[in-house]
Amino acid sequence: MTSLVLWQIRYEQRAFWRDRRRAILSFMFPLMMLLLFGSLNQHSTVDNGNGTIPFLTFFVPGIIAYGVVTTTFSNLAISLSSAREQGLLKRIKGTPLPWWAFFGGRAGSAICVTAAMTASTLVLANRLFGVPVPAHALPAIVATVVLGATAFTALGIGIVRWLPSADTAGPLQAAIVFPLAFISGVWFPMHDAPGWLDHVSRMLPLRPLADALQTAFDPATTGSGFVAGDMLSLALWTVAGGWLMIRFLRSTAARD
Repeated sequence: MTSLVLWQIRYEQRAFWRDRRRAILSFMFPLMMLLLFGSLNQHSTVDNGNGTIPFLTFFVPGIIAYGVVTTTFSNLAISLSSAREQGLLKRIKGTPLPWWAFFGGRAGSAICVTAAMTASTLVLANRLFGVPVPAHALPAIVATVVLGATAFTALGIGIVRWLPSADTAGPLQAAIVFPLAFISGVWFPMHDAPGWLDHVSRMLPLRPLADALQTAFDPATTGSGFVAGDMLSLALWTVAGGWLMIRFLRSTAARD
């Protein structure tokens, strides 16, 4: 069983990196934003609510959170919508490949891309802009990225049910992701935002992911860097995403 999923992950990885549009949208775009904002704001500072810190110390964990969304949620929503429209999901039922292996391969491949994006962001931020990676909070960073990737992987598969076609999948996911990023503290701190907007953003999944990573990178943070409330919120979104994913898989199986 494990070997079958690993084989599918390897196949999906080859397909992903050969598709330049998917690779640029999911993997390269967060890195390009890091290079752009890093070059423009290398010596800037920002008030994160706990004090003044270098802008990039705030921005790097935010762009990692944004990259988690693009490499999982956006990637899966677009690719699975295309697979459904091309009849690939129907044809799988006529092959020896089980459905769980196909979707496990897609999800596993997306998480591999997330890991590569996270590592690349940390290395570029450190080597090019001198952003320190807090060793004491590294377990918290890894755990947060893994949990966030799991939540957005499930949500990315689950939302395919409401995407009418492959042509509309890209614009519709962008219409979700970009506003979500702007109100979730990815690009700038949210402590000066209107109260109602702050409360709304805290109920959505990207805000706790960004907040948890930014807390881990904050120089004022002591201890392990884990934020229990944000981790709990991501866990609840994982459960919600899992429920949506199961409903999508069941409806697709029944229809096809």
